Amino acid sequence: MPVHPYSRDLHTVEQLRAMERASLAALGISGHELMRRAASAALNSLRRHWPQLQHICIHCGPGNNGGDGFLLGVLAREAGLQVELVALSATAHGDAALARAAWEADGGKVQLWDIDGVLPAAELHVDALYGIGLNRAPEPAVAQLIEQINHSGRPVLALDVPSGLNTDTGACPGVAIRACVTVTFIAGKRGLHTGRAADQVGVLELATLGVPDSVYAAMSPDAQLLIADALPPRLRYANKGDNGHVLVIGGEHGMAGAVHLAGESALRAGAGLVSVATRAEHVFALNAARPELMAHGVDGPQALAPLLERAGVLALGPGLGQAAWGHALWLTALDANKPLVLDADGLNLLAREQRRFTVPTVMTPHPGEAARLLGVATREIERDRFAAARELAKRYAAVVVLKGSGTLIADPDGRLDVCPWGNPGMASGGMGDLLTGIVAALLAQGCSAWRAACLGVGLHARAGDRAAQQGERGLLASDLLAPLRELGNGLSSCERDG
Repeated sequence: MPVHPYSRDLHTVEQLRAMERASLAALGISGHELMRRAASAALNSLRRHWPQLQHICIHCGPGNNGGDGFLLGVLAREAGLQVELVALSATAHGDAALARAAWEADGGKVQLWDIDGVLPAAELHVDALYGIGLNRAPEPAVAQLIEQINHSGRPVLALDVPSGLNTDTGACPGVAIRACVTVTFIAGKRGLHTGRAADQVGVLELATLGVPDSVYAAMSPDAQLLIADALPPRLRYANKGDNGHVLVIGGEHGMAGAVHLAGESALRAGAGLVSVATRAEHVFALNAARPELMAHGVDGPQALAPLLERAGVLALGPGLGQAAWGHALWLTALDANKPLVLDADGLNLLAREQRRFTVPTVMTPHPGEAARLLGVATREIERDRFAAARELAKRYAAVVVLKGSGTLIADPDGRLDVCPWGNPGMASGGMGDLLTGIVAALLAQGCSAWRAACLGVGLHARAGDRAAQQGERGLLASDLLAPLRELGNGLSSCERDG
């Protein structure tokens, strides 16, 4: 299937509604005809994924999403499928009413759903309950239907959006459909790519319904998906000094692994030199495990100063701790005013002593750290990850990587990209330390903070996916190092930032 030129673009519900109006005007067709195109795209998807199915059940709400479902029923029956149709109400609205009339005019029967209803037997269930506008939990009767669909043991095709998933945020305020395939219409929707969406959407397909490029070109996306990318090949004349010097600062007692992972990932991501400032007790183990790391024992700011002088980029926070030792190093490092990546306890200390950055800075919080930085509960971060990432970037004047399923990268001006890669196996200790080192290495090699964050997140997630080919459970952070090196060297070239 060819890639649509605007397939990276992600939009809000408000933008999608404007695009739908513009599409009708540009195509010179009615809303009913656009609905029929959506139904045709849904049938094509159904036939492509489940070519042997003969018996389907379509679940329709009263709005336009339900209208798509009614017309899918008409087309599916014309194609020879046995179709049962369950509706949430006895009426439909606007173009959906015309779609329902088309189903009934063709002899189609409608089963009304109530809270005590029993799910019809079928080989596949189609979710056409709610469209893009739902931002609340489904009412009890619909929640009961969704639960029955999810536990039916049958595959589920969702039309446009899995019902119960917030299209803008990727949050689920209540129960939501778990689809095997979601065919989404006209344009990409940002909430289908982050947060809870990963467990609800399944395979995601975009059906543009013949909308002309002029409609897409006239609407700036709210966010975009990352693209697979890498740095350009090195010049044959290169030396280690050309590729930057990263200083990793952290490793309180018992946390030597954090600085080891961050330092080694910086090396594997291409930094020319990597130093580590840590507790003196860790130096022997670091030298034995990875002699290419220049490990230094530091007992306070005075010992850190000469290391800061030689470094070009700082990776501050892995295993740092928040006690006196870590706090003193943190203050000294920030006062050096060097480009930096801030993670882990580097962020927790920032939440206690806030400041805005004047040097290129990338912050990489998980939702809990983001909540502390904004002074809210973690659930508030997950309720709208897009708003949280943008607020963090604006408040701290830094590029922010909000980690999690569908990692977000935001800059202080509101630009935002979404990572489409990664897997649950990466929810294990040390993965964040690895990302810190990768982003710091890219900064050291000349990338801007935005470029380093986007490229680093992409390489990290794709390396995780490659490593997870042997299974997600039991995946270790260090398993990513070999594919990280391969990915960093094997992709098309890109422009180098100054």
